[in-house]
Amino acid sequence: MFTLINPKKTIRFMHISVPAVILASVLVIASIVCLCVKGLNFGLDFTGGTVFEIEYAKDVDLADVRKAIDKVGVDSPVVQHFGSSKIVMIRIKPIADADQDKTTSLIYDAVAGIQEGSKLNRVEFVGPSVGSELVSSGIIAICLSMLCILIYVGARFEWRMASSAIAALFHDTIITLGLFSVLGYEFDLTVLAAVLTIIGYSLNDTIVVFDRIRENTRIARDMDMKEILDVSITETLSRTIITSGTTMFTVLALLFAGGPMIFGFSFAMAVGIVVGTFSSIYVASALALFFGMKRENLIPPPPIKRDEEIIEVLDED
Repeated sequence: MFTLINPKKTIRFMHISVPAVILASVLVIASIVCLCVKGLNFGLDFTGGTVFEIEYAKDVDLADVRKAIDKVGVDSPVVQHFGSSKIVMIRIKPIADADQDKTTSLIYDAVAGIQEGSKLNRVEFVGPSVGSELVSSGIIAICLSMLCILIYVGARFEWRMASSAIAALFHDTIITLGLFSVLGYEFDLTVLAAVLTIIGYSLNDTIVVFDRIRENTRIARDMDMKEILDVSITETLSRTIITSGTTMFTVLALLFAGGPMIFGFSFAMAVGIVVGTFSSIYVASALALFFGMKRENLIPPPPIKRDEEIIEVLDED
C-alpha cells in the first residue's frame, strides 16, 4: 500500500520556488547573451583544420612545443599530450589550400627540432564544409530530441507538465553551453554527445518526480498542489541524491584523471548533473505550478457507464 511520508519531515521546496525560478531565468538569459556575443569555441570537428600527432623519444614539455610553433606564426594552436608525455597532439585552424603544404612542413620542422628521433605519426585534414554539416546535424539532433520529449511527456502526463519539462531541458542545455562560452572551452563532438546525454539524464529525473506527483494527487485529498509538490520531491530526493551522487563520482574521476581528450565531455556532464538536478526540483515542478496545474488535471475522469449498465439500474428500480 502506497503511503505518504510524515508531513513533518517534508522539505518545503516550493517556499523558495519564486527566487529559484528567477535565478534560473537570469542564468538562462545571461547564457543566451554570452552565446550571441562571444559564441562557442568550436573545435576542429566543426571548424575544420589540421591535426598533427608527433611522437618524441623522451618526455617533452608542452611549453617548448608552443614556443616552436609560435616561431612559425600559427595563430592560436592547441597543444596537448596524447596518451603519454612523449606524444603531442597539435591542432591548428584551417589553412588556405595554397599554403597548407608549406605550413604543415614548417610546423613539423619546428616541433621535430626540439628532440632528435621524433617522428610524425599522423596528419589529418578536415575541411570547413564537413564542419558546417556537423554543426547543422548537431542542432537538428537537439531540436528533434526536444520535440520527441514534448510529445512523450504531453501524452503521458498533460500539457502543463510537458511544457515545464521542455523548459527545464532548455534551461540545462543553455546554461551548459553558456558556461562553455564564458570559459572558452573547446566545443567538439564529445561535448555535443554530453549535451544530448544531459537531456536524457535530466528528463529521467523529471519524469520520476512527475510520476510521484501524479500518484500523490490521487491519495492526498487534503493537500493543495504546493504541498503535494513538496511531499513528492521529498519522497524522491533520496533516489535523486543516490543517482546523481554516484554518477558525479564517475564524472569527477574522468574530469581529473581522464586526460585532455575527454575533458570537455566530463566537464559538460558535471555541469549538466548539477543544473539538471536543480531544474528537476525547481524549474520543472515550479513552472508546472505557475502554469496553473491543479489536482483535476492529473486525476483521470470517472469512467462513463455503458448503456446496458444504465438499463439494468432502471430495471431494478
